[in-house]
Amino acid sequence: MDLVIAALQSGFASLAAYLAAHVLLCLVPAFFIAGALSALVPQASIIRFLGPGASNWVSYPAAAGAGSLLAVCSCTVQPLFAGIYSKGAGLGPAVTFLFFAPAANILALSYTGVALGADFAIARVVLALSFGIGIGLLMALLFHREEMARSAANGAFAAGVEIPRCNLLFLAVLVALLIAGTLKIDWLAAPLFGTELPWQGAAAAQGLLDRLVPVNAIRGEEGLSLQGLSLIGLLLAMGAAAWRGLGKVDAGCNRLTWLALALTVATLAFAALGVRANEAGLVLTVSGRTLAVMLLSLALIPLARRFDAWDMQQWLWETWRFIKMIFPLLVVGVFLVGVVRSFIQPEWIQFIAGSNTLLANLAGVVFGVFMYFPTLVEVPIAKMFLSLGMHPGPLIAYLMADPELSLQSILITSVIIGKLKAWTYVGLVALFSTAAGLSYGAWVDGTPFLGLALGIGGFIATLTVLVHLIERRRRVPAH
Repeated sequence: MDLVIAALQSGFASLAAYLAAHVLLCLVPAFFIAGALSALVPQASIIRFLGPGASNWVSYPAAAGAGSLLAVCSCTVQPLFAGIYSKGAGLGPAVTFLFFAPAANILALSYTGVALGADFAIARVVLALSFGIGIGLLMALLFHREEMARSAANGAFAAGVEIPRCNLLFLAVLVALLIAGTLKIDWLAAPLFGTELPWQGAAAAQGLLDRLVPVNAIRGEEGLSLQGLSLIGLLLAMGAAAWRGLGKVDAGCNRLTWLALALTVATLAFAALGVRANEAGLVLTVSGRTLAVMLLSLALIPLARRFDAWDMQQWLWETWRFIKMIFPLLVVGVFLVGVVRSFIQPEWIQFIAGSNTLLANLAGVVFGVFMYFPTLVEVPIAKMFLSLGMHPGPLIAYLMADPELSLQSILITSVIIGKLKAWTYVGLVALFSTAAGLSYGAWVDGTPFLGLALGIGGFIATLTVLVHLIERRRRVPAH
């Protein structure tokens, strides 16, 4: 019974810490970006660059290039992936974007280089780029007929359709808001000025939260601060207002619509504010990030006024549709991750993954799935396990799998593209992550380049033959 209670506590603690620390400055803007992509970007312009009929030399680099600019995790990328896929992007380029954005964005690569070394950063970008495009191409080949049917259902598109400039500017500000809230650079983090609010019970209240939701760096449990608790309250209020304010916006904006948007701006601004408890009270710090988030949020107001009322209603309604589709699964998935994580000891993974074996690399992939950490948190965890003796090969396998696969992201992906495609994607990511770990581990262990190239070539050739056989079997009509 104690074990069950501990597992449930771990699940709730994981959920509380996630909602307080990660949803607001990354996931909330991502939902609004997805809604804007769906409502304000002409379908033809998406299909032109990422559609099934676009040249592979254009669509896959475009998907990888777009993913490299966003510092997002496997959960945050889901609404963006849903947005471009629902607008007609081909399965292959959309999957490449889904894979590359969390695995090898600029922030993840720079942080990997600083924490683990340039060799790990180079290996991560090369493997993520080649395997991300490879997985996208395989998905497009395996589900070619379904994609052709979906493309036909979307209809023909006009080659000359462009995204209006005002729409592009609006999207650019939304993306800038996402980047400003997540990018970890000195001028954003630098404090500008601060003040102190006297509250004698601040330290005691924080101590109570630390006991209820303790910090555990080894397990990636980040605890819950007073600011985080307040943000959860604001998030609940925002959701309550949005239930009818955004859910009924297709019939026209109402008071709850404006309340939901005002709460969204206030919540994002408060999330970007530095709040620290001490014996005297609460220390509030305004940083460059705080000002950037506030200014960009306010900049959206005059830009939104350029659109017709119907366009804005569609944007908000599409945003709410993505929230309803994705957020409940996200909550359930994060809770289950916390429950499962309570039963897994990191020492087991270290024992299994101390050498560059197939089992060790598979363990790195499984560890990345069940011990999911939000974006960039996987890097210090990887550094810790490297210092404890984990082999670089399984470590790369973990770094490839952790940003891509988590229980919640698997659930969400299956809703967006269907269970068969989602589990095929999961299998390919696991397979390629294991191959990446084995390849890099062999390189570190001194395997000659020729032998390594022959091994990788044999893997690709075997995979190509298997895919060809599967495709041939799928083309045989049933009797």
